[in-house]
Amino acid sequence: MRGLFGNDWNWIVAGLVSAALLIGLGTLTRFPFLVSAVISVLVFFGLVFVLAPRQLFEGLDLRSIGGGQVAFARELLAKAQPAADRLAAAAGSIADKDMKAKVKDLSDIAADVISKVEAKPASAASVRRFLTYYVPQAAEIAEGYATLADRRAPSQQRLASIGSVITKLQDAFVHYADSQADSELGTLDVDLRLIQESLKEDIGR
Repeated sequence: MRGLFGNDWNWIVAGLVSAALLIGLGTLTRFPFLVSAVISVLVFFGLVFVLAPRQLFEGLDLRSIGGGQVAFARELLAKAQPAADRLAAAAGSIADKDMKAKVKDLSDIAADVISKVEAKPASAASVRRFLTYYVPQAAEIAEGYATLADRRAPSQQRLASIGSVITKLQDAFVHYADSQADSELGTLDVDLRLIQESLKEDIGR
């Protein structure tokens, strides 16, 4: 069932709600048990679908995209998304405002790059190293900072050293985000050249 509708949590929530509804209809109304049961079952399956996690590449016409590109992007995102989630969680657990903002920036960039790869699987190649190396490493370092900072007497030298690495990671994240945009602009440059050649042929300009 997990493969069909998503993670187990949506089944659990749907089961709890439908069970409560069945009990409520049976005790608070005069509905026959069979009617209450049918309503509860319909609510159960409705919630299973509504609460099911969104699937990768949902809404894309995968038939128009190369199967190899989709498989490659899917593999990268399957590895990167858990690390991105850890990075976001680490940002929420850091008390220092400046460092929290830096890690939050890393998290936002990671989420943006991932969403763009999902929207355009062909862009995955340009950010492969970012997704498979930098995002997991950033999550590891941010978690380490949060753990160290939570000590009663953390080493300020170690905190400063980790903070310096996080600052450098910001530059790397921006670089890869821009490289993803550059790959899209490369297509724009080709389109502009073709338009200019067509205009020159059609109107002599």
